Amino acid sequence: MLSASGAGAMLPGCDIMDAPDREPEASAFFKDTAPFIAHGAGNLEARLENMGGFLTPVEQFFVRNNDVSLDLDAASYRLEVAGDAAASSLMLTYEDLHAMPHRTVFSIVECAGNHRAFFGAVMGRPVRGTPWGTGAIGMAVWTGVPLTEVLRRAGVKDNAVDVHLIGLDTGAPEGGFRRPIPIAKAMDPDTLLATHMNGAPLPRDHGYPVRAIVPGWVGSSNIKWLGRIEVSSEKVWGRNNTTSYVLVGDAYPESGEVVIEQSIKSALALSWGAILQAGRHRIRGYAHSPHAPIVAVQWSLDNGATWRDARVMDSAIRYAWERFEIEWEATPGEHRLMTRATDRLGNTQPDTIPYNEKGYLFNVPLPHPITVT
Repeated sequence: MLSASGAGAMLPGCDIMDAPDREPEASAFFKDTAPFIAHGAGNLEARLENMGGFLTPVEQFFVRNNDVSLDLDAASYRLEVAGDAAASSLMLTYEDLHAMPHRTVFSIVECAGNHRAFFGAVMGRPVRGTPWGTGAIGMAVWTGVPLTEVLRRAGVKDNAVDVHLIGLDTGAPEGGFRRPIPIAKAMDPDTLLATHMNGAPLPRDHGYPVRAIVPGWVGSSNIKWLGRIEVSSEKVWGRNNTTSYVLVGDAYPESGEVVIEQSIKSALALSWGAILQAGRHRIRGYAHSPHAPIVAVQWSLDNGATWRDARVMDSAIRYAWERFEIEWEATPGEHRLMTRATDRLGNTQPDTIPYNEKGYLFNVPLPHPITVT
């Protein structure tokens, strides 16, 4: 059973998800903003209840920007590769990348702050940052050049430690959003310089013409509008691994703990505070883990005292989410339906997690409120 400090504790503020939506700043995006929940400049949260398929349609894929979406021209695009741990510098065109070997990877992209609002709503400890609910996530099939292919052409040296990925969004902090990844992750064949999303060229809101896809890692590592790659012989420190995307709280070192991998999660594809008619329902949701494919999802109507098995619907794919389905004979009244996922390595969602000031990686089972009439 969940402890009183975990998802079983419905504290004041649980109606945060029912707050009126803000009007999106449409001029900051190229896509239609109507299907989304807006969270200030640059942030569009998807509505899981509008999704039914395995892949997230581009028009429903969430957006997290640190600047307005860029409108770049592929013909004039250049990707610079340099650094003291590269034997030579490269200046690659869009056509150069298209001529290299390509790879396709199924992977979610999820903001590190997805579910952040529930630190306050469920655990009673509000945090700082964009109050994402369950929709700062999307699932796509990405195609592009493995980053390792480009690094090898630049002559990556044996002393390489970090690969710094830098975007062309100059209005973002540091004059281009950026984050380093260690050389081992950079050389992973599934780490891509993606040019296509769901079988079509990247949309402008999602990094056209080239973005990084770093499967299993938090969204901030998946740099959009990629313009420069620096191969460093030393550990690279910057804003996004010292003050942002760092776990800060009593349970962590004084300097904080850098947020790297995502956390195992599950969520229902229902509006928060859904209203259903009495009777039999098939309720779907999504579950994922950065560690291994999901093999089981359970659900509870009694605050985690008892759990029942949901049906996992999809074949296990390393970095993808799995859909699950619950069959429920709904009776009139107020209900809270919780889910928890387990992956192939035995990782499961915890009853509670340590507080961190910016609300990263929240993955306690959510007590989803449902009214049955």
